[in-house]
Amino acid sequence: MVYIVIPVHNRKEYTLDCLTSLRNQSVENKVIVVDDGSTDGTKEMLAEKFPDVIVLRGDGTLFWTAAINMGIRHALKLSASVVMTLNNDTIAASDFLEKMMYWAGQKPNALLGAFDVDVKTKKPYYGGEIMHWALDKSSYLLDTLKESEQHGLHEVSVFPARGLLIPRAVFDSIGLFEEKMLPHYMADMDFTLLAKRKGFPIYCNYDAILYTYPDEGGDRKISSNRTLKNYYKHLFTIKGGGNLKNFTIYTFRNCPPLLIPISLLVGYMRRLVGFWR
Repeated sequence: MVYIVIPVHNRKEYTLDCLTSLRNQSVENKVIVVDDGSTDGTKEMLAEKFPDVIVLRGDGTLFWTAAINMGIRHALKLSASVVMTLNNDTIAASDFLEKMMYWAGQKPNALLGAFDVDVKTKKPYYGGEIMHWALDKSSYLLDTLKESEQHGLHEVSVFPARGLLIPRAVFDSIGLFEEKMLPHYMADMDFTLLAKRKGFPIYCNYDAILYTYPDEGGDRKISSNRTLKNYYKHLFTIKGGGNLKNFTIYTFRNCPPLLIPISLLVGYMRRLVGFWR
C-alpha cells in the first residue's frame, strides 16, 4: 500500500479534485491529509466526502515542512514501506500510482518524482533537473529531451516533493525533512540532495503524469505583483521563494565547499535582481 501525505491550508476545491483523482487509482493507497488550520470548510468537506482519509490537524503555524513531517511520522507508525509526498493543487492521471509502483519495483531504493503537466494547457511543465552549483542554477531535462524520449526513468540530482515517492529506507537513513532550518521552501530539494549523497538515486518517472497548476505556488503569486512590499516578502518571509536566509542555509548544507562562495554570490544576485525581471 502507498501512503500519500498531503499538507493543506485552505483551497478546499483543489483538495477535493486531488483526493478524487487518488480515489480512482487502481493501486491501493491510504491518504493522510495534514490540515494546518484551514478556515474555508476543508474540515467539513473532508468529513463529508472522504471519511476514509486520515486527517491530522495543525493550528496554522506548521508551514509546509512541519506539516509534511507530521504526516510522514504517522505513515511510518502505520508501518508504511513507501511514502508519497504530494501537493493538494495536483490531479493524478488515472494510472499515476500504477506507473509509480511499477518503477518502484524495478528501483526499490530510488526516489521517484512525477512528470508534471500543466493542467490547463496539457503541456509538459517539469521533468527533473541537474544542479550546477557554480551557477546556482539547474539544467532542466525538458530543455534537452526530445518528446520521443519523454518516457521511463531519467536520473536527476534533485527533485521537489510534489509527487515524490520515497522508500522507507530513505527515512531510516537520513531522517525527515529539515523543519527547523527550512520551515517552508527548499526543504524538499535539501532532502533529495541529502538522499542522493547517501546513495539513494533520484529519477523523474516520465510515465507517471501529475497534472499541476504552475501559477498556484505561493511565491508565484507574490512575484506576479512586483511591489516593494512583495519584494520584501519574496526575500525575507517564510513563504518567499527568494528567502535569503533559507537559500544561505540550503547552500551551506548541500553545495560542495569550494563552490560555496561563488554559488552564494550568484544566488544572491539572482534573488535580488530576478524579482524585477
